[in-house]
Amino acid sequence: DLVSARDEIEEITDGADKQLKIEHQLGEIKYQWKTKEFLFAEWKDRGIYVLKSTPVIVEELEEVQMNLQTVLTMRHVKPFRKIAQELLTSLSETSDTIESWVKVQTMWCALESVFTGGDIAKQLPKEAKKFAKVDKDWAKIMIKASQCRNIVECCADELLQNTIPTMYAELEKCQKSLEGYLEQKQKAFP
Repeated sequence: DLVSARDEIEEITDGADKQLKIEHQLGEIKYQWKTKEFLFAEWKDRGIYVLKSTPVIVEELEEVQMNLQTVLTMRHVKPFRKIAQELLTSLSETSDTIESWVKVQTMWCALESVFTGGDIAKQLPKEAKKFAKVDKDWAKIMIKASQCRNIVECCADELLQNTIPTMYAELEKCQKSLEGYLEQKQKAFP
C-alpha cells in the first residue's frame, strides 16, 4: 500500500534529489577547475613570465573550498564523500602552492632589477650569483607553467613544488644582504 509508505517514499525521493544536487555540484566544480587557467604577463621584455590576476584565483579557490566543506557536512554526501574530499584536498594544495608561488614572484620582481645589473650586483657578487640561479630557475618554472596554463595541473607539478621553497629561501638571503648593504651605505652618509 503506497499511502501507508508515503512518508518513507518522500524521504527516499528527497534524499535522491539532494544526492543528485550534490553530484551536479561536484561535477561543476571538477569541470570548472579542470578548465581554469592562469594568465601571464611578460616581465620587462626579458621573455620571462609572471602570474597575473592571482588575487581573483585565490578568492575563487577559497570560495570553492568553503562550498566543498559545506558539502562534506551534508547528510546525503555519503556516496560522494571520497570525491568531495579528494577535490577539497587538491584545491587546498593548489591554494597553498599559489600562495608560496606569489610570495616568490613578489620577491623576485622586487630584486630582479637590483641583481641583474647595476652597481649593487657588483658590490654583492655572492648574492648576485645566488639571484642569477634563482632567476634561471624562475624562468624555467614560468615557461613550463605558461605552456601548461591549467591552474590545478601547474600547482601539482613536482618541480614547481620542490623549487619554490628553495627559491624563497635564496631570495630571502639576497634580500637580507641587500638590506645590510643599504644600511651600511646609509650609515656612511648620515
